[in-house]
Amino acid sequence: MLRLMRIEFTKMHGLGNDFAVFDAPAVLFEGALVRRLSHRHTGIGFDQALVLEPPRRADTAVFYRIFNADGMEVEQCGNGARCIAALLAGRGLARSGAVTMDSPAGLIRARTLEGGLVSVDMGLVRFDPRSLPFDAPAETERYRLEVAGGSIEIGAVSIGNPHAVLEVQSVETADVQRLGPAIERHPRFPQRVNAGFMQVVDRSHIRLRVFERGAGETLACGTGACAAVAVGRRWGDLDGDVHVSVRGGELRVNWDGPGEHIWLTGPAEVSFAGHVEV
Repeated sequence: MLRLMRIEFTKMHGLGNDFAVFDAPAVLFEGALVRRLSHRHTGIGFDQALVLEPPRRADTAVFYRIFNADGMEVEQCGNGARCIAALLAGRGLARSGAVTMDSPAGLIRARTLEGGLVSVDMGLVRFDPRSLPFDAPAETERYRLEVAGGSIEIGAVSIGNPHAVLEVQSVETADVQRLGPAIERHPRFPQRVNAGFMQVVDRSHIRLRVFERGAGETLACGTGACAAVAVGRRWGDLDGDVHVSVRGGELRVNWDGPGEHIWLTGPAEVSFAGHVEV
């Protein structure tokens, strides 16, 4: 006789980048189940599933894992980290508004702020192609990529997960739906890549759309915002404090440059709580 297991979840989002947060063993979340639950019409509907496990270190509140809507486990998620931090704060696990979390990409420090904002330290920015990984003979500021029958120029960077960033004249007219999937699955990125389309408004403001690996275009991407600012700053186009306008609203990224940690700030909200039987 088939037995069902009831699993509780909290539905959250950061500027429309939405998540189902589960307190459950990650072993349950094999690819087919995640794909079923992520379906917007027949499941819960989410960009990523965030699975909370008991802490593996005494100085952390939780160890979390991330599964994209297509069932692929990935290394990091900026808006997801902010949502988890907000959830832990609501559970009384953030002392003086601060909490340290553990993830496949390493430790993440977070601070809850006034107005429902959450800041997370996304760690060091890495431009070494091997850190993504990205097939390139040497590290440079810009790379040519043959994609979708043409040639584009990108910056490649890891924010705990891989990103390719290209500058566009306007995010409104950028060919995200054609170029995004082609960049995501380009053979030079053996583990696929998130594709960011960045429009520089001025030195403290960019507009951004991101075609996320395993999820498609989302309303906001936290690591994508960090990646765009890091690449734009490396290209000499941006300062250290940048407002990032995404389709779902506005994020803020602070980065003082190489060797410094990059910080992401934005809102994190609970949509509803529920349960599923699997």
